Amino acid sequence: MKVTLKDGSCKEYESAMSVIDIAKDISEGLARVACVAEVDDEVVDLRTVIEKDCTLNILIFDSDAGKKASRHTCAHVMAEAVQNLYPEAKLTIGPAIENGFYYDFDMPSLTREDLDKIEAEMKKIIKKGDTLERYTLSKEEAVKLMTERDEPYKVEMIEEHPDTDTLTFYQQGDFIEFCAGPHLMSTKQIKAFKLTSSSGAYWRGDEHNKMLTRIYGTAFNKKADLEEYLAYLEDIKNRDHNKLGREMELFTTVDVIGQGLPLMMPKGAKMIQKLQRWIEDLEDNEWGYVRTKTPLMAKSDLYKISGHWDHYKDGMFVLGDEEKDKEVLALRPMTCPFQYYVYKATQHSYRDLPLRYGETSTLFRNEDSGEMHGLTRVRQFTISEGHLIVRPDQMVQEVKNCLALAKHCLQTLGVEEDVTYHLSKWDPENREKYIGTAEEWEQTEQHLRDIMTELEIPFTEDVGEAAFYGPKIDINAKNVYGKEDTMITIQWDGFIAEQFDMYYIDQDGEKKRPYIIHRTSMGCYERTLAWLIEKYAGKFPTWLCPEQVRVLPISEKYSEYAEKVLNELRKNGIDASVDNRSEKIGYKIRETRLKKVPYMLVVGAKEEEDGTVSVRSRFAGDEGVKPLSEFISQICEEIRTKQIRKEEVKEEQQEQK
Repeated sequence: MKVTLKDGSCKEYESAMSVIDIAKDISEGLARVACVAEVDDEVVDLRTVIEKDCTLNILIFDSDAGKKASRHTCAHVMAEAVQNLYPEAKLTIGPAIENGFYYDFDMPSLTREDLDKIEAEMKKIIKKGDTLERYTLSKEEAVKLMTERDEPYKVEMIEEHPDTDTLTFYQQGDFIEFCAGPHLMSTKQIKAFKLTSSSGAYWRGDEHNKMLTRIYGTAFNKKADLEEYLAYLEDIKNRDHNKLGREMELFTTVDVIGQGLPLMMPKGAKMIQKLQRWIEDLEDNEWGYVRTKTPLMAKSDLYKISGHWDHYKDGMFVLGDEEKDKEVLALRPMTCPFQYYVYKATQHSYRDLPLRYGETSTLFRNEDSGEMHGLTRVRQFTISEGHLIVRPDQMVQEVKNCLALAKHCLQTLGVEEDVTYHLSKWDPENREKYIGTAEEWEQTEQHLRDIMTELEIPFTEDVGEAAFYGPKIDINAKNVYGKEDTMITIQWDGFIAEQFDMYYIDQDGEKKRPYIIHRTSMGCYERTLAWLIEKYAGKFPTWLCPEQVRVLPISEKYSEYAEKVLNELRKNGIDASVDNRSEKIGYKIRETRLKKVPYMLVVGAKEEEDGTVSVRSRFAGDEGVKPLSEFISQICEEIRTKQIRKEEVKEEQQEQK
């Protein structure tokens, strides 16, 4: 038997050998750190016996497959520890995931103290160092085993499994798990781990099923790597917009108002207002858009013409019952059909096109309760929506323009490097979801593919993510937890104009169908705000801050001058306030810094006499004394140009200053 190794060298053996024995033959050191292996590019357990010629690559923890096997084994150790401490807990599933693992149990919810107890029990199991034994059973034998062990969820999974002869189990000590593997050879190979949190999770992700308790954890090969990752988790927890946005009083939610219906508090509303005014002025003054304002609801007749009633009704809030009511209305999940009727209200010639309609649109989508999160997934939201009515020969250039506008918005917000581009295509296997012919879909998808290739934009292709009426370019970003959301979308639509009988008079005097581009320039305001909170950890660029300057008189004697400074700031459109409390100036400075206000102006006798302000910034700390007019000129320029100043001074240094 000839085994070709990763480096191209060969090993020959007279009889079958397990992967772990081959690893030992290569190097005892390699065998000690080996986690899994690739045999002919397939990831396998180290217990796997090789019986014929093959290629072999022994994988350690640093490989993706090695991490996955290690963390999956750690999930088994956690499950054993849970059942040692809570014998009534029932097993369900426990996979490795990106950066860690989780396991769902049918058991009461857990506290941090409970997780610490489970960790202590896991350490005992790891120290004991049981080997993991792999074996197979028939379906009948497997059902019998799990029934005897009173594991109803495992019985359910086994009964639904297509294999009837070779179901795989792993055993460590008295703990037995129905699992395909692969796993480490021994629990002792787990070096550093931590249980990070617990939460509720429905069995099989179905809200109609029982709520289970999910425990999350992670594992690394070195304690230093674990500590670095835990520090990273602490950072992203502090950046989580759902936590930080509430702490900064940007938004809140109330049970009696409803899930997915956030309330924008004054500071959050101010930020949304700044974003909205910027986008509307940008589109109208620099990119040739005209503004519309259309109703928040419409009769079902409109959505039947557009196709949304057939393709999207379950995602809409419907007011009324078609079988009982004469007229059924629905809150709008999109603005496009409304703007089509703005277009149809006037006859247009080929010279009028392209027509670029923009609208700040409040939309409604009936999201599942389990999908909603903070500001990123809500039931009511507002977007920078637009629809371009164009001649077919204008389509490619207008899509390029939409991409250029989107990139400009991303650059201005400082997030251009954080996004990925996707060509969202139809799924020919799910034909009933889409309108149009296969040939038309292939042509339009190729147009978008060619545009991004020409513009040298790296992109991936996602089957089944297109809208029912056309393919699209999706610009996505990840939140702090790694979940990807679509921030901006640009859709190619060559079909809907026919359904709405939209036309223009061409230069030959004949009626022609226009094409339509559905697009957003910045996307959803709520989701963008969530993105910015997490991107900047609440330390927003000055132009976006709800409070840009705070004036701090060193005592009550200088309150009158502080108010004068405030009035001058506000006259120049700067969002500012005065802290007139009878607190020590050091306390006021620390609190202002903690509130993440970009600038504070300290004023006392000298500043009042000279008409100056002592400037301290979030960016550079103490910036010295400046004439008030000079400071106003500088900050107005920073706001006008939407400059993103870099943080030069760390918080602890500012504290010392």
